[in-house]
Amino acid sequence: MVPQKVFFTKGVGRHKEMLQSFEAALRDAGIEKFNLVSVSSIHPPGCKNVSRTQGLKELSPGEVVFCVMARNATNESNRLLASSVGLALPADTSHYGYLSEHHSFGETDQKAGEYAEDLAASMLASTLGVEFDVNQAWDEREQIYKVSGKIVKTTNITQSAIVDKNGLWTTVIAVAVFIP
Repeated sequence: MVPQKVFFTKGVGRHKEMLQSFEAALRDAGIEKFNLVSVSSIHPPGCKNVSRTQGLKELSPGEVVFCVMARNATNESNRLLASSVGLALPADTSHYGYLSEHHSFGETDQKAGEYAEDLAASMLASTLGVEFDVNQAWDEREQIYKVSGKIVKTTNITQSAIVDKNGLWTTVIAVAVFIP
């Protein structure tokens, strides 16, 4: 089974119980009604990115759904947490792309998202034989990737949150959901 479509979603949940904060994050993301199975990080060749609204219309409650999920949770008061999924697509649509998961504390949406994007792009670049210096800043590597003509697009979806002062469990998720 090779997925033909994918959509991206994110969510945050808060509750006194960790499991229920995860359930709330799934609800916020609109994917609580599916049996989610986490898979590794390959974006199939020719897989079409669709909107969350369109993707949800193609799935049924209770369906087993494959996804790449970044998930983070804590109940430490005032702590900033983030989860991000990065995407890197090759110019050659017959080649697979990469998805990456990143989970962090103390990072803004922008920083966590750029890191996830960098991870996905670096994995794709190494597969495609694009030479780069891992010590260069993301902005510099991003230009090298795109100038090479082998990587056409990078992006991310990121969810961050700050735990409230009362220390409710807070869960953040970022998810790439595959549609068969």
